[in-house]
Amino acid sequence: MELAEAMRTCPAMRYYKDDPIPHEVLYRAIDNARFGPQGGNRQPVRFLIVTDPEKKKQLAEWYMVPWSQYYEMATSTGEALTAESGDTKATKAMMSQKSVHAANDFAENIPNHPAIIIACADLSETHPTDTDLGRLSVVGGASIYPTVQNLALALRAEGVATTWTTLLVMFEEQVKELLDIPDHLATACHLFAGYPRDGFPSTLTRLPVEEIAFMENFDTPLTV
Repeated sequence: MELAEAMRTCPAMRYYKDDPIPHEVLYRAIDNARFGPQGGNRQPVRFLIVTDPEKKKQLAEWYMVPWSQYYEMATSTGEALTAESGDTKATKAMMSQKSVHAANDFAENIPNHPAIIIACADLSETHPTDTDLGRLSVVGGASIYPTVQNLALALRAEGVATTWTTLLVMFEEQVKELLDIPDHLATACHLFAGYPRDGFPSTLTRLPVEEIAFMENFDTPLTV
């Protein structure tokens, strides 16, 4: 598969077949994903793959705590949850009602999804340079999330669909205890994976280049 095709057809896929993902497929995908960039080549990311039904059921119960609140708000008022971090607060509804209902189907079926891949990271091996800027620190993620996105793309090339979520990070302490995750690792996100029930999309809706890229200043959109 061409890289551009994988990048253009790798959205959050919320409906999966029941088929398990063979170990050799997961191995090949992670073998490729591990070359993602990270600061100082410290390689802080570790992946834990969960397929046990009882463990998935417990993860689903925790997931539904914040999700049910979001779903109620999104369907009754059309608004998303308010996200807070320190002194900052933002509320923005980005999902259509169709997407919201699909996401709810996804949440209610978490125990049935073939695999949950937990991306963990040794935060001591990241090097955030924005901790003193008086805003949410995000730089440390540059040593984590490129590798996770690599995995999503590598799985896409194998015909496996994925959905990212960070809701379960709210239950990090409980998740780590359930899955015996070492103390020095943090949970960065969860990647749900499975063979797509309805195939992959041929097109995705995204903002045009002219609205997200600029030359020299934000008054000059990048054009060709």
